[in-house]
Amino acid sequence: MSRWTWHGGGIEAARRHFGGDDWLDLSTGINPQPWPGADTLAIDWRRLPERHELAALETAAATYFGLDPRHVCAVPGTEIGLRLVGGLLGGAAQFVAPGYRTHGEMIARAAPTDLDAAQDGTLILANPNNPDGRVLSPARLEELLDRRAGDAWLLLDEAFADVDPAPSLAGRVGDARRLVIFRSFGKFFGLAGVRLGFVLGPAPLLDAIRAALGAWPVSAAAIAIGAAAYRDRAWIERMRAQLPAQAVALDAVLREAGHAPAGACPLFRLIEVADGMALFERLARRAILTRPFADRPHWLRIGLPPGEAGLARLAAALADG
Repeated sequence: MSRWTWHGGGIEAARRHFGGDDWLDLSTGINPQPWPGADTLAIDWRRLPERHELAALETAAATYFGLDPRHVCAVPGTEIGLRLVGGLLGGAAQFVAPGYRTHGEMIARAAPTDLDAAQDGTLILANPNNPDGRVLSPARLEELLDRRAGDAWLLLDEAFADVDPAPSLAGRVGDARRLVIFRSFGKFFGLAGVRLGFVLGPAPLLDAIRAALGAWPVSAAAIAIGAAAYRDRAWIERMRAQLPAQAVALDAVLREAGHAPAGACPLFRLIEVADGMALFERLARRAILTRPFADRPHWLRIGLPPGEAGLARLAAALADG
């Protein structure tokens, strides 16, 4: 079962292992209502992206994040951005656990820590956090940033920050601050296959990232889709209203089944049960894929179902014990 405790999204492996075709994938924290404009864009697959097109994407993203474009660098997925920055900064670091697996791998000498026990060196954490959905206030994050001294950095993963941008520190990024933020495109916009992310940070660090990535860091499709989606303010505002309401409905289903949902990110909820793997398997045999955790056997993360039909299907499976 380790294939499903490593990362969400293993739907093909689930089909092979459990059988069935009509799977409901709740193993990720990806918006089940993707941005609808991707299929309408004309993309010229015969040529490489132009430099000005990449600049237009980064400008659109910067406007969306609320900072100067010189502090925004597009990367082929947040995972790549995390590893690149970790390699460039090096040194010792701590990462807040529980959290993303990549946080413990991005810097060679990174060690896990509880948030309250974190020392004053380089610190890696997510806000909102995965998988527990904990959200820290900007004031708390500023406090953590102010404690970084010397060569220490605050490396802040905001992959799930788009639904509610209020806690984000994106607007605080600048050349004089030892703050780096990672933003994901695919989660909120529901298009993980685009493989697009952004590193927000001091311009000299971003120059080093661009040098490492080379001339064409992201595809023509990623540039076209990302730029158009970030400019679609009507869809963005609609999602920011709709997703929390859907999360409330998911909470009601989980509570009806006897669970206490945790987390402040509307794209997923965490529940604690006697045996997380047993519940994972019970749901999988009803063709519903969720996310168990090898190191937290009492946890199960459940992504937001796609609409009323998906929610009803989950409710029926939870009730059929």
